[in-house]
Amino acid sequence: MTDERDTRESTQGSGRGSTTGDGFAVLGVAIRREPWIFTLSTIGSLLFGVMTVADAWVLGWATDHVVVPAFRDGEIASGLLWAVLGLFMAVAVLRAVGIVARRLGAGLMQYRMQAHSRREVTRQYLSLPMEWHQRHPTGQLLSNAYSDVEAAWGPIAPLPMAVGTLVMMIVAIVQMLAADVVMALVGLLVFPAVVVANLFYQRLSSPLMTRAQGLRAEVSEIAHESFDGAMVVKTLGREAEETARFTAKAHELRDVNVRAGRIRAVFDPTLASLPNFGVLVVLAVGVERVLSGATDPGDVVTVAYLLTIVSFPIRSIGWLLGEFPRSVVGFRRTQRVLDATGAMPYGDAVLPAPASGARLEVEGLGFSYEQAVPLLDGVTFDVEPGRTVALVGPTASGKSTLTHLLARLFDPQRGRVRVDGLDLRDLAHGTLSDSVSVVGQTAFLFDDTVRDNVTLGADVSDEQVWAALRAAEADGFVAALPHGLDTALGERGTSLSGGQRQRISLARALVRRPRLLVLDDATSAVDPEVEARILATLREDDRGATLVVVAYRKATIALADEVIHLDQGRVADRGTHEELLERSVRYGRLVNAYEHAAHEETTR
Repeated sequence: MTDERDTRESTQGSGRGSTTGDGFAVLGVAIRREPWIFTLSTIGSLLFGVMTVADAWVLGWATDHVVVPAFRDGEIASGLLWAVLGLFMAVAVLRAVGIVARRLGAGLMQYRMQAHSRREVTRQYLSLPMEWHQRHPTGQLLSNAYSDVEAAWGPIAPLPMAVGTLVMMIVAIVQMLAADVVMALVGLLVFPAVVVANLFYQRLSSPLMTRAQGLRAEVSEIAHESFDGAMVVKTLGREAEETARFTAKAHELRDVNVRAGRIRAVFDPTLASLPNFGVLVVLAVGVERVLSGATDPGDVVTVAYLLTIVSFPIRSIGWLLGEFPRSVVGFRRTQRVLDATGAMPYGDAVLPAPASGARLEVEGLGFSYEQAVPLLDGVTFDVEPGRTVALVGPTASGKSTLTHLLARLFDPQRGRVRVDGLDLRDLAHGTLSDSVSVVGQTAFLFDDTVRDNVTLGADVSDEQVWAALRAAEADGFVAALPHGLDTALGERGTSLSGGQRQRISLARALVRRPRLLVLDDATSAVDPEVEARILATLREDDRGATLVVVAYRKATIALADEVIHLDQGRVADRGTHEELLERSVRYGRLVNAYEHAAHEETTR
């Protein structure tokens, strides 16, 4: 982790003009993390390189000792012919072994690094508070975890080959110089041209790669919003506008990628042609030197062939450098997620596990979003174990925000929330979710079976699942489904009604036997009679879980032991439902308004 942090600091501080240095710094992270796999693939690449150079030596030796004598004498010695064939066969087998080791190691290293980075990014997503997620669109987060991670470690695939072929190139250059210094120096003039071509390519492509990675996130974001808002789009007839919005951004991404592709289309042929041009020059110079008696034909063949071999390392290094702009951009984008601040601190306290409800204390709670007007200000109340409290208030009075704070989806800017006398911030990680469950306004179901939607992978028996479904008044319709608990519910539970989805979500919370259950208007789509039975069952539970219910219906509110009236982020009053009706005009007007609106809704 320290290596990646150092790399991130160097890549961010180095500026746009050092993409090559930044790219090698990113690769250094992968090498330090997977040294053995990198060593294996590099050894394979070295074996491939040495055997490729050995081909040139065998070819030159065969030219001088077999081909030229055959033209001169008109016959070939069978022993020499079999020796040449044996040498070529041995070199080919060893080279094949090197290719397998190189490609296997490179692929394994690349996929392991991608898996590691995706796990790390996902863990960071889970550790960051909800307020951070609200500032970052889901499409962008998906792009960070997928395309940015893939781009960051893209150069790993050609890395071992480039390292091995670099050694091959050094050996080839030495052998070229040993064969003929003049022809070797002429051929090596291609290297400055290759360096210049790479510098131009990186300077032109880096800005385009940066923009392309950003546009991928924006395209993903628009697509995610369109899927999430499919009902809104269809019911309001906005399909054409939504398609146009997606098309515009997709075309922008296409145009940027096309511009980058055009640059790459010029770079790759240029890189491939430079060594070939060098071979032609070497052959021209070599012919003159053979005619003048300064060198042998075998040396010309050796140098020309070695130069063609050198062209492969040049191309492989070019492939590596060509991946650097996209890699550096992807690495920077993922590191911005990993370096995000705001991760919630945890203590080491553990909640007790008595067979009764939890005591809840809220003291001087204050909270606001993005320095806006405080949504909660000085909220203070307590709930005794096993009691049921209804939170009642107008829209934007802070009810849902308060439920999020009780589950520690956010931390308050002021005040504290205590469960059984322990501040939520002092609890060990994972402790709170063992005792506190929250069921929100929107019932989210996964594209999975009823059983897995209730258990979410927890070790829970079917008997416990059915008990939770009965408490949520969901056992009847689940039993009537084609496959009972094994019935797949479809994406977001589309095969169920709104009330059925809410009851499955409630069963999901109940199966964990929470000591504090927070319901944020979690039964709004359920019939009032069914809702009353659900709340009555929860109150009569043997364990006597403490209930905090955001309520709107008068019948629901009347079931609570106590009502807390929130208004403009403050506790305006508290007491029983009857007491508040008697002494608070605003409360009575609010509750009656809810009742009137609900009556109009049912009589339509």
